[in-house]
Amino acid sequence: MFRQSLLPVAMVLALTACSPSADKTADAGAAPAATPAPALGSGVEQANFDAAIAPGDDFYRYINGTWLRNTPIPAEKSNYGAFTVLADDAEANLRTLIEQAGAQTAPAGTDTQKVGDFFKSFMDESRLEELGAKPIQSVLQQIAATKSREDLLVLSADLNRIGVQIPAGIFIDNDAKQSDHYITYLSQSGLGLPDRDWYLSDDNKTHKDARTAYVTYITRMLTLAGYNRAKVASTAVLNIETRLAEAHWDKVKDRQADLTYNKKTLDDMHSMAGTIDWRKLLQALGVNETSVVVQEPSYLEALGKIWPQVPLQDWQDYFTFKTVDAFASDLSDAFVQAQFDFKGRVLNGQQALKPRWKLGVDAVDEALGEVVGKLYVENYFKEAAKQRMDQLVENLRGSFKAGIDELEWMTPATRAAAQQKLAKFNTKIGYPKTWKDYSALSVDAADLVGNVMRSRRVEHQRAVDKLGKPINRDEWLMTPYTVNAYYNPPMNEVVFPAAILQPPFFNVAANDAVNYGGIGAVIGHEFSHGFDDQGRKYDGDGNLREWWTEADAKAFSERANKLVAQYSQFEVLPGKFLNGEFTLGENIGDLSGLAVAYRAYKMSLKGKDDQVIDGFTGDQRFFIGWAQVWRRLYRNENLEVRLTSDPHSHSEARANGVVRNFEPWYQAFNIQPGSKLYLKPEQRVKIW
Repeated sequence: MFRQSLLPVAMVLALTACSPSADKTADAGAAPAATPAPALGSGVEQANFDAAIAPGDDFYRYINGTWLRNTPIPAEKSNYGAFTVLADDAEANLRTLIEQAGAQTAPAGTDTQKVGDFFKSFMDESRLEELGAKPIQSVLQQIAATKSREDLLVLSADLNRIGVQIPAGIFIDNDAKQSDHYITYLSQSGLGLPDRDWYLSDDNKTHKDARTAYVTYITRMLTLAGYNRAKVASTAVLNIETRLAEAHWDKVKDRQADLTYNKKTLDDMHSMAGTIDWRKLLQALGVNETSVVVQEPSYLEALGKIWPQVPLQDWQDYFTFKTVDAFASDLSDAFVQAQFDFKGRVLNGQQALKPRWKLGVDAVDEALGEVVGKLYVENYFKEAAKQRMDQLVENLRGSFKAGIDELEWMTPATRAAAQQKLAKFNTKIGYPKTWKDYSALSVDAADLVGNVMRSRRVEHQRAVDKLGKPINRDEWLMTPYTVNAYYNPPMNEVVFPAAILQPPFFNVAANDAVNYGGIGAVIGHEFSHGFDDQGRKYDGDGNLREWWTEADAKAFSERANKLVAQYSQFEVLPGKFLNGEFTLGENIGDLSGLAVAYRAYKMSLKGKDDQVIDGFTGDQRFFIGWAQVWRRLYRNENLEVRLTSDPHSHSEARANGVVRNFEPWYQAFNIQPGSKLYLKPEQRVKIW
């Protein structure tokens, strides 16, 4: 399926916008009495503290230790933290809205009918049990009927349309070097395990065990689908994926924006991987372009060699499994359980499958996200939160502007260009100005797999239709109820969905200090992504080009490398450490985001000292606000996956890794040499 490139999505974060209602009652005929504004609280969640831990030894556990010790991870989850609670609340709200739609007798073709009937088709478990694997048999028969690789190549285009993974990722996005145009991107793909390392490392027991479990999973899925060579096929699938993994770029190289932009004509593509007719594949996908951007050229060259070497039957095994895997969650319970046992239990350590209604909400979200998003905004989002967020964003922009002016290591020419880029940042808050049109989607309450296939075809066509058209600057890559935020380099935009505007990130009943440490740092983080080690390579118009002087680029890299070394020392699991190069962009976002937020907080005080509330100074509350939003528990299996696939550091490193580089934190909590987190002043990193 064509996908929108999510690019470096900032961090999974949450904030809440509560708007306390004023008391409007008054004696008839009398002038209303002036009601004093309620005193703002500290926003500090002291019940979560662990006073036995010194803040300078482990600030993360000093703030969150009691919560971490006493909170169980729900059986259905691989990790659980502050933002997860908000996601659960949003999920429950969506259930209410979706079930309300289903209770109505809505005219066919209306958004209400589509939402209600899509959910009904997912919740009709008796029908799904009756159907078993029948809904995908016609697709499996098409794969089996192919007589040549050319036939299978053309068929793979249609499989891609309906969300089946193929060895090449294909998506539409802004041309990174001509950001006012759309272009097609080709990338490495085709793996079922989290990362290439899971296929290639023999010294990691977790990875070896996962490969064994993966073969068992493939066999189980193909057997359920009635495939008569399931066991042999499972070995063929693993062998193909291992060869693909050997050609994949590693995760550090693959995040380099300049290395992954390689514009090629279709004639160039033929020279790179002549055994694959890329023109025919792209035309079968509806793409009639003369040029594409290849993200990993050596991978496509290798794929061109692998494609003819692997027997046709093995490729049929591969595509058959990928099809079953793509629709397992929409088939009978045996398929659902088999997929959960591997992807949930083995890879992420989950102990129980999510309740059926939650899986149904996920299905509606994938197919009709902005329809239910509009309902969510109408019912649960307060415009006052958006207005407050507008103000905070501009405060943070002003803080970032001041910070750029103060940089001692940046030359005037680069500083001026950085200011121009910052001034051009576009901010989106809450929800889209224009909602997506789903009129092309047909939904049948008795046809779940058909609904899923049709919805994916609609989204595929929505993406293809962008080619040759003006850039849609109103488009969102997240729904309003997503507890997250992101920065998109080619659009030079920062985006904050409605659901993140909630406590503990944003608490309207709390004094500003804790909010600047929470939502302020979130905003600063997103701004900082425009200037992290990859975001800095894009100019104010979103074009990938070199706008830094050589001296400035060198000075930036020296600071960034010190951060790489620091984070590479965080031990996530026994003997397993963060990859500081892989997580560098997010770590810069955290470090610079907190610095920008702190500067904005101090600017908001206009030279005055903040009050002491609940025994904490304003500066202390600011840093507490930062640390308490990161409380999160992980299952070890989930941490293993994150180490190789998630560019974010785990929560402990996000909380502790930043403050130890920040002088105001040392002053706020009187951190002295000898504390475990203490860094000498010359060891501390400041970038923005």
